[in-house]
Amino acid sequence: MPYTFDELPQIIQDHPSVQSEALLGKDWDDEELYRTSSYLMAEECHPLVFDIQLDNPQLLPQDD
Repeated sequence: MPYTFDELPQIIQDHPSVQSEALLGKDWDDEELYRTSSYLMAEECHPLVFDIQLDNPQLLPQDD
């Protein structure tokens, strides 16, 4: 699932049900993202920045 709405193709962004679902979500600004994920950076566990070795990767949800 894309992290931001902008990563979706334009045809999907324009779909009414996608737009209404997006409006239900919280709007995040840079400061909020920093505050809520800074502990991941401090622990070197942010999945977008650090490679993380998992003991049981088979337990993670599967992408469809």
